[in-house]
Amino acid sequence: MKFLFGLILGLLILPLCAWIYFQVGHPPVAVADKPFPFERQIVREPLHARIDAEMPKSAPIDASEANLAAGAQIYREQCAACHGLSGHPSDFGSHMYPHAPQLWARHSHGDVVGVSDDPAGETEWKVANGIRLTGMPSFEKILNPTQIWQVSLLLKQAAGPLPPGVVKIVQQPLDFSLPAEAPATVPSR
Repeated sequence: MKFLFGLILGLLILPLCAWIYFQVGHPPVAVADKPFPFERQIVREPLHARIDAEMPKSAPIDASEANLAAGAQIYREQCAACHGLSGHPSDFGSHMYPHAPQLWARHSHGDVVGVSDDPAGETEWKVANGIRLTGMPSFEKILNPTQIWQVSLLLKQAAGPLPPGVVKIVQQPLDFSLPAEAPATVPSR
């Protein structure tokens, strides 16, 4: 009887302590906070399993110069602010949690650039669906399927030679300067 009472009490106390911690404690909710123990592993394993099960195995369009150029323009407009451009990493992507990968940066090991070692279908899945608990939104309602594939094929080709017109698009830096009529100061909180 004492064992059963202890078991029931233990099953009630643990959720109560967790609830109290989330209500009055300081759980890591800010970008600069250290993650929960095992947070990355808990999120990474199901993400990779789902992508592997659902990602398309082949692209419905080819990596033609026209598709790569269209993908580069879409990337500049929709992705570069967080993921950077060739030779121009994002200023704020590294301040996100988790950090937004710089998709035009060469990896320290080998000739991989960004996600060029991933299948194009994996990138397509990530762009279309987004990734929870990151800053990566779903573009499924923003871009049409062809546009998503154009960006995905571009990123697959990031390590290889690209047509000169495409290189020009992904190397031109973004301009985030404020217009002249914008106020010079921001009110404090």
